[in-house]
Amino acid sequence: MSQHDDDVSPQGTASLPTETDIDQVDPKQRQAIRENARRVIRESGIGEMLQTLNRNALQGRGWFEEYDSGVIFKWGTGFTRRHIWVDISSDLLRFRLRPHIRCSAPVPLCDGEYHSLTPPMWRQRGTVLHELHRNYEHPVAETSED
Repeated sequence: MSQHDDDVSPQGTASLPTETDIDQVDPKQRQAIRENARRVIRESGIGEMLQTLNRNALQGRGWFEEYDSGVIFKWGTGFTRRHIWVDISSDLLRFRLRPHIRCSAPVPLCDGEYHSLTPPMWRQRGTVLHELHRNYEHPVAETSED
């Protein structure tokens, strides 16, 4: 895992699996997951948007934790720590949510845990930007490690 990087290409572990899960994943499969995630992050523009958000809204005070299938963008300290968790599953660009009731709107697709954007959805930069803005305005709070 790398922190404080401007590069938002996924590296590390797939969707935060346990150590046992990591040992059971075929290296070729992990590489395929990483390459697919890099492609979706690049083509959707979410990596560039997260970097811009960090640079402009947070004046570079955010950091990235990268994984095989996505990235977590974090900011704040102690009681104010927040994050946006972006995960790639196949061709879906998924934003992890606080547990909630499923949304009824057709875009993004909602399962109560993730807001998912299909390739036709994430190819529309305005849709991705809208979801990123919603996640920035209502981020997931983290428990304090202090």
